[in-house]
Amino acid sequence: MKTNWFDKKVLILGLSKSGISAAKYLNDKGADVYITEINDVAQEKYQELLDLGIKVETGHHSDDFIKDSYLAITSPGIPPQTEIFSRLKEEKIPVISEVELAYKESLKPFIAITGTNGKTTTTALTAHILKEEYKAEACGNIGLPPCDLLNQNLDYFVLEVSSFQLHYSDAFQPQIACWLNFTPDHVNWHGSLENYFNDKAKIFKFPQAPAFAILNAKDEKLVEFSSQCPSTVFFFAEKRGENACYIENNELLFMRNNKVEKIIDVNEIPLIGEHNYQNVMCAVICAKLVGISNENIVNAIKSFKVPAHRFEFVTEKNGIKFYNDSKATNPESSIVAINSFNNGENVVLIAGGRDKNTDLTEFCESVKNHITSVVLIGEAADRFEENLRNSGFNNIYREGTFESAINKSVSLNPNVVLLSPACASFDMFSGYEQRGDVFKDYVLSKV
Repeated sequence: MKTNWFDKKVLILGLSKSGISAAKYLNDKGADVYITEINDVAQEKYQELLDLGIKVETGHHSDDFIKDSYLAITSPGIPPQTEIFSRLKEEKIPVISEVELAYKESLKPFIAITGTNGKTTTTALTAHILKEEYKAEACGNIGLPPCDLLNQNLDYFVLEVSSFQLHYSDAFQPQIACWLNFTPDHVNWHGSLENYFNDKAKIFKFPQAPAFAILNAKDEKLVEFSSQCPSTVFFFAEKRGENACYIENNELLFMRNNKVEKIIDVNEIPLIGEHNYQNVMCAVICAKLVGISNENIVNAIKSFKVPAHRFEFVTEKNGIKFYNDSKATNPESSIVAINSFNNGENVVLIAGGRDKNTDLTEFCESVKNHITSVVLIGEAADRFEENLRNSGFNNIYREGTFESAINKSVSLNPNVVLLSPACASFDMFSGYEQRGDVFKDYVLSKV
């Protein structure tokens, strides 16, 4: 139910994209909006908010901003152990996410897509397919915060949602919820791997359970978890139960109540790799559940372009194909891209950056099975080299700059140069986007 926000004091935690979106929406609805940001930020960066009548403080969280707030809306990057939450609890001020605010205000169905890897591609593809017959937009971690779309009268919000956002969402109930996979990540933020899993699991359990839960049949932890879902469960990646989407005899098939129909031949799908086929299968289930015709599903899949930095084909030069997978900021993400190549291909992997100190055993195994040479960069290079050599892989090169790593990779004359760093980018770049953009620009202009 929509809230009458007129004259209610609302506290926004953080000058993030989602926080600013919530602040502007609530200000437009008549709320008395305060934004508190712990970091020092130059006033010119938030002058627009001040001009709208929104109050902003930076460098601290003052009692004046906190007291008498009707509600607090937190930016997803603020960990739950942060001191501000203790103060809000003492003041009995409830805290929600911008996602939950948008859900409560929209009164329209949400399709929520979560998972450690593959969220952005699946979200973008699902929205792309739904646009064939509905007014739908991808939002959340991809593109705009959902609050930015509340005035567009959408038929569906297709939401990429992180564990951070879900942690602060106790009433968010999507119509369809998809869980693509689960691997260790963000343990420092959540406090434990169990907490990380539980924050994702909450939207699949009562009282937030969706009408339909879509789960990866190749993820044993999710298959085990499926018995706790009160929703109608659909699996993808394997034929399991009565409802599934899977590949058989090079055909992507959809099954509902044991009735099977062909959707598309696999060789007609423009995305490559098993992980991308799983993303497509998940999106197909979503499309079928909301009633998109098979013809429109096929047309949309064929016309889909992979989002930037996610196993993105850049170009082919002198017989070398270049792939930008800069979004692979953990070993599990890189493994997915690495495993997409057959053993017969000569693939050079560029890896390294700021180390997340996650286990490299499976990463090294995938490199041994699918990669010819590895060029290492950044702060993580020592640990990655040590682990690779201990696993028996020795075709390793070290480079001091990103550009020299690309040059070295090309000089090895492979079939493929794959940037899939398995690390964060902050030792060299502002984020994975800049790292990927530099890679693409250099390949297109200098190689």
